[in-house]
Amino acid sequence: MENFPILSSIIFIPLIGSFFALALWRRLNLCRWISLCFTLIDLAAVFLLFAQDFKWQSGPTGRWWLIEDFPWIDRFGIRYSLGLDGISLVLILLTAFLGVLCVLVSWKQINTRVGAFHFFLLVMQTGILGVFLSTDLFLFYLFWEVQLFPMFFLIGVWGHENRIYATIKFVLFTMTGSLLMLIALIGLYILHGRETGNYTFSVAQLMQTHLSPRAEILLYAAFLFAFAIKVPILPVHTWLPDAHTEAPTAGSIILAGLLLKTGAYALLRFAFPLFPMAAKLSVPLLLVLGLAGLFYAAWIALAQKDLKRLVAYSSIAHMGMVVIGIAIWNAITLSGATLQMINHGLTTSALFILVGMLDERIHSREIAVLGGLWSRMPVFSAFFLFFAIASMGLPGLNNFVGEILILIGTFKKEPLVAVIGFAGLILTVVYILWAVQMALFGEPRKEQVLWDVTPREAVILVPLVIAVLFIGLYPGPILNLLQDSVGVLLEFLK
Repeated sequence: MENFPILSSIIFIPLIGSFFALALWRRLNLCRWISLCFTLIDLAAVFLLFAQDFKWQSGPTGRWWLIEDFPWIDRFGIRYSLGLDGISLVLILLTAFLGVLCVLVSWKQINTRVGAFHFFLLVMQTGILGVFLSTDLFLFYLFWEVQLFPMFFLIGVWGHENRIYATIKFVLFTMTGSLLMLIALIGLYILHGRETGNYTFSVAQLMQTHLSPRAEILLYAAFLFAFAIKVPILPVHTWLPDAHTEAPTAGSIILAGLLLKTGAYALLRFAFPLFPMAAKLSVPLLLVLGLAGLFYAAWIALAQKDLKRLVAYSSIAHMGMVVIGIAIWNAITLSGATLQMINHGLTTSALFILVGMLDERIHSREIAVLGGLWSRMPVFSAFFLFFAIASMGLPGLNNFVGEILILIGTFKKEPLVAVIGFAGLILTVVYILWAVQMALFGEPRKEQVLWDVTPREAVILVPLVIAVLFIGLYPGPILNLLQDSVGVLLEFLK
C-alpha cells in the first residue's frame, strides 16, 4: 500500500465505471450491475484505508496521513496533489457509501437512457471525491467544476415536471459562485508569485502569502460566496428546494448527502485557513446567517404541501448548524460540524429515499393525499419514523451527537448563540413531527393499492439504520479519527 496510489484509485474507479456504463447502454440490467460493481469496489477501497496505521507526513502540500504529489503543469506551478486526513477520510467514506445507494435506488426508478444516467452519476462521484482529497487549489477547482455538469443532466433529463427551471436556476447560482472563486483563485496565485517568486497553487504554500487587509477581505468574500451557495447559506439558498423537488431520488441523495458537504468542507479546509483575518471578521455574519437559516427553514417547512420539499428545507436548517460550528472554530464545534455533515448525509438521504419510494407507489408527494400509512405499510412507516426522529436529534441517534457537540462548543464561546440555536432545533422537532403525523397516522385520505418495503428497498434502508445507530450510540471511533485533523485546522486560526 505504501507506493500504491490508493487515493487516485478511489477517485477514478467511479470514472472508469462510468465509461463501461455508457458503453453498455443498450443492455439495461448489465449497465446497472456494472455501475453497482464499480461503486462497491470503490467503497471497498475506502474501507482498505481504515486498515492502515496512519502517521502524519509532512510535505510541500502540508501535513497529511497520506500524500500523492506529482508534477502536472510545471509551467504554471500546477501539481497533481492529493492528501488524506481524518476529515477527508470520513467524507470519502460517506461519498462511496451513498454512491452505492444511488445505484440501488435508481434500479427500478430510472428506465430511460439508463447508460447515460449511470455515466453522469459515476462522474459526479469522481468529482465529489476529488474535492475532498485535493490539496492543489487548481485541482480542487477542476473537481469543483466537474460536479456541476453531471448534476445539470441528472436533474434536467431525469427530473420531474419543472426540471428545466430548477436546472437553469442551479446552474446560474453555482456558475456565478464558481466564476468569482476562479477570479479570486487567480488573484491569490498572482499575489503569492509576486511576493515569493514561486507561482504555485499549493494550498499549504498559498497560506503563507502576506496579503493586505483589503486584498484578503476581497479574496475571502469571493471564496465565501462560492462556498455559501453550495452549503447553502441564507440568502443564496433558493436554488436548493427547487433542485431537490425536481431531481430524481439519486439526484436528491447526491445534493443533500454530498454536494452540500463540499461547500461546508471547502469553507473549513480552504476559506478559513487561507484568509484567517478576513474569516475572523466574518464570524458574526456567519453566526447570524446560520441562525437565520435554522429558523427560516423551520418556518417555511411548516407551510410546505410537498413532502420532498419539506425535507429539502430541513437541509437548510441542518446545514445552518454546521455553519455555526465552523464559524465558532474550536475543537468541539469543528468535530461536531464535521460529524453533523455525516449525520445529515445519512438521515436526509434516507428520508429522500423513503419519499422516492412513496412516489413510486402513489405517484404523488403531496402531504394532502397521505395519511394512514402506518396501518397499510407498517415496515415502511417504521423506517420513516426512525429516520424522522433521527433527523430531529433524538438522543441515542446520530444527529443528536453532532448537534450537542456544536451547541456545547458554541456555548463556551457564544452562550447567546447556543441558546438561540437550541430554540431553533425545537422548531425542527415541530415540523418533523407534523410531517410524521400527517403522513403516517390518521385515516387514509385517498384509497390506493400500496405495498410494503421490498427486499431491494430493505437492502438500501438497513445499512442506513445501522450507520445511524452506530454513530448515535458509539461515536467515539469517528471522533477519534477527527481529533488530530481538527487540531491541525485550529493552528491556522488562533
